[in-house]
Amino acid sequence: MEIRSYRNVFALERRVYRVENLRLNPAGVPLRGIVYFLAIAACSLLAGRLPLLRAIAPVLPWYMRDIALPALGAAALTIVRIEGRPFHLAGLALVRYGLCPRELSGTRQRGAVDRRWRPGELLVLVDGSDGRLRRLRYTGPGAVLVSVAHERAEWSPSPLRRLSRRPSVTVASLPAGRAPRRGHVIALSAGAQLEVRR
Repeated sequence: MEIRSYRNVFALERRVYRVENLRLNPAGVPLRGIVYFLAIAACSLLAGRLPLLRAIAPVLPWYMRDIALPALGAAALTIVRIEGRPFHLAGLALVRYGLCPRELSGTRQRGAVDRRWRPGELLVLVDGSDGRLRRLRYTGPGAVLVSVAHERAEWSPSPLRRLSRRPSVTVASLPAGRAPRRGHVIALSAGAQLEVRR
């Protein structure tokens, strides 16, 4: 016989074999079965005081209601094992799973506010991947990637240039130019303008 863990050898179930001179069954009664019996009997006594169940309780004789049904329930719960665990441990794990958050952010529960992410306003500009440049005017801050053959002219941004709404950078396509191997990124500071001309 292969024993994978000594814990299985020493994890013995506590059983009651006799009470005073009264001998119980030869296999003994598991101690947790007695606890299950007491818990079920207490729940049935409390449930018998509820208004709706109080009308149904006299249908069953007292020995069935207070002894036989709790004993059968305790025996069933003692036999049942969920994923190898006794019923009370498996039930506690299921309750904890039902009460715990489904989503965590780090080690804390995610709030209901951040469950759906909505990006801010996005501006998408054509980069010339369709083979030609389109006319446009863009005001920074930002960055523009141009991946076609082009010529670029830049001027230092000055207050007079901004008032006259003249662009700081102009880009024009070259009709017979070869496309560069890599696209060129043009970074624009706040208030700088880029104008694309054909």
